[in-house]
Amino acid sequence: MRLSLVAALLASVAVSQVANAADITLAHGENPGNPRYLAAERFAELVEQCTESGITVTVAPSATMGDDVEMLTSTVAGVINITANSQGAFAQIVPEAGAIGLPFLFDDVQTAWEVLDGQAGELLDARAQENGLKLLAMWDNGIRHISHVSKAVPTPADLQGMQIRTPPDEMSIAIFEALGASPAPLAFSELPSALQSGVFDGQENPLTNIYSAGLHNITPYITLTGHQYQSTPVVAGLGWWESLDAASQECVQGAAQDAGAYQRDLSFEANNSLQATMEEEGTTFTEVEDRQAFVDATASVYDTYAERFPNFVPALLEAAER
Repeated sequence: MRLSLVAALLASVAVSQVANAADITLAHGENPGNPRYLAAERFAELVEQCTESGITVTVAPSATMGDDVEMLTSTVAGVINITANSQGAFAQIVPEAGAIGLPFLFDDVQTAWEVLDGQAGELLDARAQENGLKLLAMWDNGIRHISHVSKAVPTPADLQGMQIRTPPDEMSIAIFEALGASPAPLAFSELPSALQSGVFDGQENPLTNIYSAGLHNITPYITLTGHQYQSTPVVAGLGWWESLDAASQECVQGAAQDAGAYQRDLSFEANNSLQATMEEEGTTFTEVEDRQAFVDATASVYDTYAERFPNFVPALLEAAER
């Protein structure tokens, strides 16, 4: 379901469909072992500990409640209470969120976290609430790299014509079009079979996602491009959120942020240690030959987004010290 249909969907959703505040669902798309999966379990534990009203949390992982777009639509509609989602899908509701993924914007994840925990995050929350969502926290989705079925891609020239899967994210598509590749969006849950069937030459993700989904077994050549950072927005349906009393709201948001700190630590540690593990399992890693060549090739993406968001993008660049 396209997110452009959310308004029409909301008009048809009865108040009775909003889930009972005492029994809530958090849905996400990751598999066991992934930091997002573990953080969602931690969130459930924290909420059940801190709510006097006895809120219980059911976690629905591995896209069992639909892909990211479907989960967000269901959250706006009140069918799901909370989703730990993807930046690309979230940007279909809050377009400014796409700018977080500007190519080579952040030198490291810690800088990205500081920016998102500041005024940028506050602006995104305000925009989310205008569109039926409450932004609870910004978890991590890491620095992204390219994996290929048969070769390394250390220069932009190596990407010419490459059939590459991206998330449903305008920014990711724009980056790879600028690099001369042929990007196409696809739900993450469908990616392994699409790679195995030859629909794509490769894909791009942080190492944690590549490893937990077993994608390194299908695309064993990973080039450490570090081309983009992405977050994991954790959002609640605004109708459900506003039905909570102040104490429950404080509990839920605090749990989302505490679980986010845990998730960020897990993600950081995993991305630092996974290369050795994956090399032992047969993955070949390659560094880019000239990072500046990638930066120069994607400069036009900055021009496009600066024109689209003339206030947000300069503020983001200043916060990132770019």
